[in-house]
Amino acid sequence: MAKGTRRKSKTKTISGDGSESTDFRSELWAMADALRGSMDAAEYKHVVLGLIFLKYISDAFEEAHTQLLAEAAEGADPEDPDEYRAQNVFWVPPEARWPQLQSQARQPTIGRVVDDTMIAIERENSAHKDVLPKDYARPNLAKTRLGQVVDLVTNIRLGGSEARATDVRGSVYEYFLEQFAIAEGRKGGEFYSPRRAPSSPRGRGCNCGTSGRKRGGWTRRLKQI
Repeated sequence: MAKGTRRKSKTKTISGDGSESTDFRSELWAMADALRGSMDAAEYKHVVLGLIFLKYISDAFEEAHTQLLAEAAEGADPEDPDEYRAQNVFWVPPEARWPQLQSQARQPTIGRVVDDTMIAIERENSAHKDVLPKDYARPNLAKTRLGQVVDLVTNIRLGGSEARATDVRGSVYEYFLEQFAIAEGRKGGEFYSPRRAPSSPRGRGCNCGTSGRKRGGWTRRLKQI
């Protein structure tokens, strides 16, 4: 199948240059931390990291979807899940796609929308069942703040080919884990490891099972995907 023309993203990405990467991560962290308010860092961590991973899945899907649309005349079907699985990309059903999620960021039901998105992605990608966090609708999570974080993450390109080439997802994810560890007063505790887990573009090679259900277990498992 011929490769489609790669689009230039209008959203910000981290480049391979070390100084630019550090500056971008610091800027992104400062914005995310400002939205935290009085929320406990240990709880806020799950809100932000879950959305970062969801955006990574969505960006990889959207890039593949655009390519398949361009190749429709050659027989490609952009709504065939097997087209994505053949590329080791998560299949994302229409109701779970990021534009659908982002359009409801300012609605009071955004927590339920995020949970339903996670559930739909797990349903369509059974190898990753019970991996994603699904507690965004809980009453003690301020939905206005959640919507602001969705808007913030929307402007980061995490899963396109350029981002994967420089491991944007891994860079942002690890930097945030480190900053959350500092905010929680931890030093190399349960949720932070100074060595990055091997990145696996397009969701390839996840060896995770269905264990690790205690709070925070999913953060360790998502680093393996």
